[in-house]
Formats: sequence, C-alpha cells, structure tokens
Amino acid sequence: MTDRDQVLCQILAGFCPMHAVLDETGHVVGAGPTLAKLFGDRPMHGVRFLDLIDLCRPQTARDMAELRACHGVRLRLRLRAAPRTTLKGLLLALPGGGAVVNLSFGISVGEAVRDFGLTGADFAATDLTTEMLYLIEAKSAAMEASRKLNLRLQGARIAAEEQAFTDTLTGLRNRRALDHVLDRLMQSEQDFALLHLDLDFFKQVNDTLGHAAGDHVLQVVGERLLAEVRADDLIARVGGDEFVILLLGMTDHAPTKDLATRMIARLQEPVVFRAQECRISASIGVTLSCDYDIPEPVRMMADADLALYAVKASGRGRAIVHAAHLCRTPPLPGLA
Repeated sequence: MTDRDQVLCQILAGFCPMHAVLDETGHVVGAGPTLAKLFGDRPMHGVRFLDLIDLCRPQTARDMAELRACHGVRLRLRLRAAPRTTLKGLLLALPGGGAVVNLSFGISVGEAVRDFGLTGADFAATDLTTEMLYLIEAKSAAMEASRKLNLRLQGARIAAEEQAFTDTLTGLRNRRALDHVLDRLMQSEQDFALLHLDLDFFKQVNDTLGHAAGDHVLQVVGERLLAEVRADDLIARVGGDEFVILLLGMTDHAPTKDLATRMIARLQEPVVFRAQECRISASIGVTLSCDYDIPEPVRMMADADLALYAVKASGRGRAIVHAAHLCRTPPLPGLA
C-alpha cells in the first residue's frame, strides 16, 4: 500500500468506520475499525472481499469487475459468517481498478449492537445511527421500567387477592375463598367431602380466660387441622368458632369419618395459654358430593348443618355423616 493509500485509509477510518478499501483484484487492503470488529480475530487484510461479504442486490457478484459495475448504486449485502448480519452499502470505483465500499447496518443496527458489542464510539460522529442507538436504549430502559412496574402491580394484585381470601387471625381461608372453591368444584364436577366443624366449650375459654386466650386457641386449632389434611384440601374459618373443611376427591364415608374423628381427637388435646390449660372439643357434620345426583353447595352445607346439630344433640365430640332420616331441627339452646 502506498503512502497515499495509507493516508486515505486513515481519513476514511475517521469519517467512515465501516469502510473497506479493495485493490484491483478485489482483496481488502484497508478497513475501518468498526468493520474489522465484526470479524473479531479473523483477518480481513489480504482476504477477497467477496469471501467475507455476499452482495445480494441489485445482483450477485463473482469478481471485482462485477463489483465495480455496481459503482454508485445502493447495495444490499450480508456477512457470510454467522450471524449473517444484513448490511447496506455504497461502492465507488477508484482509478486503477480498486474500489471503496462504505457499509452501514440500516434497520439491523439493534441486532448488530447486541451481536458485536458495539457502542456509540463505533459509529461516525455524523452518523444518525447514534441517534437510533439512543432511541433503542431509551426504549429498552422504558420497557424494563414497564416490566418491573407490571411485576410490582402483579405482586400487589396477588397479595390483595390472597388477603381477601385469608382469615387474618388463623391464616386459614375465609368464607369468600370457600365460596370460590365450591364454585370451581361445581364447574369441574370433582367429587369432594364437606365437613362442618364447630368447636365445643370454646365459649367457656373466652369467658374464663379472655378473648386473647380464645384467639390463641383458634390459631392452634387452625394449625392442628392443617396438619391432618393434604395440601390440596381446604380449611376455611367461616364464623367465630366454625370451620368448613373440603376434602378433594373423597368419595367414601368410612375414611372421611375416620379423618373427622382424628381431627376431633387432635383438638381435644389441651392448649396451653400463659400456663393455663384450655380444653375444647369439636363436633363435625359430614356430607359427600357423591351422595347427590346433582350436588349443590347450599344443600350440602345445610345437610352438614343437620348432621352437626345431631352431634350436638347427642353429646358433642363426634362426627356424623349426613343421612336422609335426620330431621331439619334447629340447634339446641346453650350448645356452643
């Protein structure tokens, strides 16, 4: 390369960092720093330009003569090696048989910046690509901020829904959650058992030891009930000392009653509050969806209540599965 060619390459590197200088045979004798960056450790100098970059439009080129024939025409090119980046270009034929090709990324600049780790310093100061890069960065920053905001909003919505479905004292589900799950079970036609549990002697705890003791007992009750059921089952506190348990997939009377009996035995264990023993028990009325031609939550709850009233009337501390012969009678006075 002559001194004149070296000076030309230095000038072009400043004004056109994506340029390539070709000799009369079509080999690269000079290249801008950004274009060289696209090839990494692979050498460019002395390599035939068409072995590095394909000319796609306006026509393919096989040799330097066909390249020079594209003098002054807008070109569309593509890197031969992965990631096969698309380029735009303009070729100017030089006296003596060589040529200068100036390249740019066009709309593929975003991918090029990502693939080759380019920055604003890799583009000419007058190149509007730098403005596009700024817009891309601004868009990316806005999208990231929007993504984080959406995640926070989604988290807040989930937290609000969770709070709306949770009994704040025990951490169990509440009546709203129970109704939601019952509606879902009706739609899916999944069998389940419904247990209506009412604590026995709970009023005496409140009356003798105070409401703080009562709250503690309710929290312990929740923990003990959760320990007896599966993760997919549901326990909801639906009243002061009333709970409803849904056992999903349960279709047999005997194992359902056995589980209810274990729950009662577990709740009869003393609860210690400030060195005082609190003793309670529980009565449970049971219904199973498979016992109905068309199970309806309202009817199942009513029938579970009937079974619960029957337990209360017969001495408490037991579980009864609803049967058709049970009479629809109110609870006996004073049984709480």
